[in-house]
Amino acid sequence: MTLPELTEDCSRCAGLCCVAYPFEAHEDFGLLKEADTPCPNLAPDFRCSIHGDLAACGFGGCVAYSCAGAGQRVTQELFDGDTWRDDPDLLTHMTHALRVLRPIHEALLVLQEAAALPLPHHLQDRCAALTAALCPANPSSIWDFEDDSLQEALAGLPEFVETLAPYARIPG
Repeated sequence: MTLPELTEDCSRCAGLCCVAYPFEAHEDFGLLKEADTPCPNLAPDFRCSIHGDLAACGFGGCVAYSCAGAGQRVTQELFDGDTWRDDPDLLTHMTHALRVLRPIHEALLVLQEAAALPLPHHLQDRCAALTAALCPANPSSIWDFEDDSLQEALAGLPEFVETLAPYARIPG
């Protein structure tokens, strides 16, 4: 089993985070935007036209956001590098895929941290089993990530994390 890349690489994505999620005009976003609608600051090359000034322009939510590598995985692996700008019919499929994969990638980051803890064997085994369940072999479509067993493993993560408290060191 190989873990997917869990660090975002915007150069290999189709600006999916700037399209998939709604924005509410408040302290974290400088405008109101519907889900599945491109942000008006998204440039034709899928880059943010105000990236250097996000915080000053009221987009703290964008500054804090990370897709944990899900954006480029959707674009490059599930859609073979095709983009919603090349084929507008792909937009809702790609944004749906991001909304499915991002929590999986975030869970894999948590499990990666958990695996580094001094855990007893039964928790190491549980961590490895959850990680394996979230990494389908040779995924070719979003359906591989919507599989019931994968989604059950994802739903089981909070309970597993609660068992880790005695083994985690809190800095301070």
